[in-house]
Amino acid sequence: MLRTFPRREPPYLLEPKLEAEHPEAFWRVGRHLFVFALLGGAIFAGQAQPDVKIIVERSVAANDKDFAAEPQFDYKEKDHVGKTTRTFQVTMIDGSPYQRLLAIGKPLSPAQAAAELRKEEKTAAARHAQTPEQRSRRIANYTKQRKSAHMMMSQLSKGFDFKIGGARAVGGRNVWILSATPRAGYQPPNMDCQVLPGMKGEMWIDQKTYEWVKVTAQVIRPVSIEGFLAEVEPGTRFEIEKIPVAADIWQISHFSMQSHAKVLHLINRNSAEEDWYYDFQATAR
Repeated sequence: MLRTFPRREPPYLLEPKLEAEHPEAFWRVGRHLFVFALLGGAIFAGQAQPDVKIIVERSVAANDKDFAAEPQFDYKEKDHVGKTTRTFQVTMIDGSPYQRLLAIGKPLSPAQAAAELRKEEKTAAARHAQTPEQRSRRIANYTKQRKSAHMMMSQLSKGFDFKIGGARAVGGRNVWILSATPRAGYQPPNMDCQVLPGMKGEMWIDQKTYEWVKVTAQVIRPVSIEGFLAEVEPGTRFEIEKIPVAADIWQISHFSMQSHAKVLHLINRNSAEEDWYYDFQATAR
């Protein structure tokens, strides 16, 4: 990585930022943090009324598998923020991701595409020339964000009560529907988790693979975020969809977010974005 990765405010408190400002693809993890944190542990086998506790335990193991496999893939990413849509090729280069711009609404011109490719090649050369200490710091910064997401997921069984709500067929797959509601008395262990007691969600699980098909989550009551003098308000909503990308591995294919927050209890800050991930390929470097 060519710069230090700073600690970021929770994504629901930030104004949308264009991905072109960030050559590394670290922000993908950050954007999905709350959805993973809320519902990352609800997966189960196709059986009649399985025990909800077992569902959560199995879901953690299944999602850990997909989460751990994410750095093994390159993919294309299309981000729609505000009125702008940008498309990137996301490539793992020597242990951390790099985003190469492909399109801004429409594909880049040949000259622009060549310039972006030269930027990627320059970054790859710089990374390969790093000292072991520099390389370790770069990869550690990338790993730190992923570990933060993983820690958030561990809060599921403590922060939510789960209930089996039914079953249906979706896109040729039979899925179970699992609802998640805040657990009374739950105390978030850190600032990142403070929004969880104000959320509820629903997860659709493939009965054969135990994988997510679709997840929705929404804020149902105002939640104050200590340290930011901010309040996340009802209307904040997340949705993700996942697809199989390799044997026994699924990854996120679609993410959308509508965020409503009040800063200093006076200033409304609303944002929305929608992202698509596709053309997953095993990374070559």
